[in-house]
Amino acid sequence: MIKILLCGCFGVMGRAVSELVFQSEDCEIAAGVDLAAGSAPYPVFQTVDDVNVPVDVVIDFSHPSLLTAILGFSAERGGVPVVLCTTGYDASQTEAVRTASGSQPIFYSRNMSLGVNLLIELAKQAARVLGDDFDVEILEKHHNRKLDAPSGTALMIADAVASARETEKKYVFDRHSVRKRRDKDEIGISSVRGGTIVGEHEVIFAGNHELLTLSHSAQSRALFATGAVNAARFMIGKGPRLYDMSDLLAEK
Repeated sequence: MIKILLCGCFGVMGRAVSELVFQSEDCEIAAGVDLAAGSAPYPVFQTVDDVNVPVDVVIDFSHPSLLTAILGFSAERGGVPVVLCTTGYDASQTEAVRTASGSQPIFYSRNMSLGVNLLIELAKQAARVLGDDFDVEILEKHHNRKLDAPSGTALMIADAVASARETEKKYVFDRHSVRKRRDKDEIGISSVRGGTIVGEHEVIFAGNHELLTLSHSAQSRALFATGAVNAARFMIGKGPRLYDMSDLLAEK
């Protein structure tokens, strides 16, 4: 039985993971971490440092501010695998994840959906084939409670497109104050926040007299919970390295 430490257990995604694991035959939530009050069929601690039960893997759906504590917990426990699902890390935190992965097994993806990761691969291939003759615009939509913008997934898509182009690209997030033509080296990224939208991403390749659009729509948060639990299973027994969804998909 895989024992999971769930950080952010009382959040929307934490509850989705708890419900999924409750129905699983090979996993259990050994403990949770959350500052908020709530009830759960497992012990819940306010901080990672307070956790006093054995765990096999950490799933994090909490907040970027907990990253240092989670990486420290893994190191102190001899390299317990960590599945980072939280978005909104800044550049220094992303670098901290890369550094820690030199001695700890870390799975990091800003989107745990199989479909989204396929979309990213398709966008990368399209960018390679279409080249700089096509302008690229990325539109992402999420619920009105989401804190970070643009979404981590939008940035993943932009990074994939940029990596497929021969010239260096710059990301443009706001055009309202810019009075000039669009530069060829731009990748535009736009965000919408409203209602209960789970997550929608659209990649637009706009060329001369033709338009190619790739899109993905998440209809339930359950798909992200499924991806996180599958990643936790995948990480059992893995050695120090930075893993992502492409590694998981390669084993399918």
